[in-house]
Amino acid sequence: MGRMYQAALNVGAHTAQIDFFELLTATGKPVLLHGFELGQVTEVGDAQEEMLLLVLKRVTGAPTTGSGGPTAPTLNPLTPNDTAAGTTIKHGNTTKLTGGTSVELARFAWNVRSPLLFLPPPEGRITVESATRLVLEELTTPTDSITGPVGWVLIEELV
Repeated sequence: MGRMYQAALNVGAHTAQIDFFELLTATGKPVLLHGFELGQVTEVGDAQEEMLLLVLKRVTGAPTTGSGGPTAPTLNPLTPNDTAAGTTIKHGNTTKLTGGTSVELARFAWNVRSPLLFLPPPEGRITVESATRLVLEELTTPTDSITGPVGWVLIEELV
C-alpha cells in the first residue's frame, strides 16, 4: 500500500462552469483515486433544485492548467508524520483546464440537494500515471449561485 492523502475542498460560490478539482501527479509517483465527495449549502428548496453534469477525466500531454480558484488546498497525510505528497491539487478553477489529451472516465448527474459521493470498489479505483492530471469538470452552468461546494478527495501515492 502506498501513502494516503486527503484534501478538504472548499470551492466557494460560483455561477459559471468550473473545475471542481485538478490533481497533478508527481514524476515517478502514480496515484490511485480512492474517492471524493461534494456537497453544497444553499440550494435547499424544491424551487432551487438543479442537476449539474460533471465529468471526471484523465489529461495527458501539455495542457494549460486551470486558474482563478481559491487558495490551493493541502493534501494531508493520513498517517501522522508521513512525508508531504508529491501530487498537487487545485480546486474551484474558474478558468478550466484546456488542451492536452483527455480520456473521460466517468460522468455524474449531481442533484445539488444531495451530496455526490464517489467511492468505487477497489477494482474500480482510477489510476493516474505520473506527471498526469485528473480533473473533475462541471459541464453545466448553474442556474444561480451555488455557495460552498465543499467536500474532500482521497488519493494514494503509489511509491
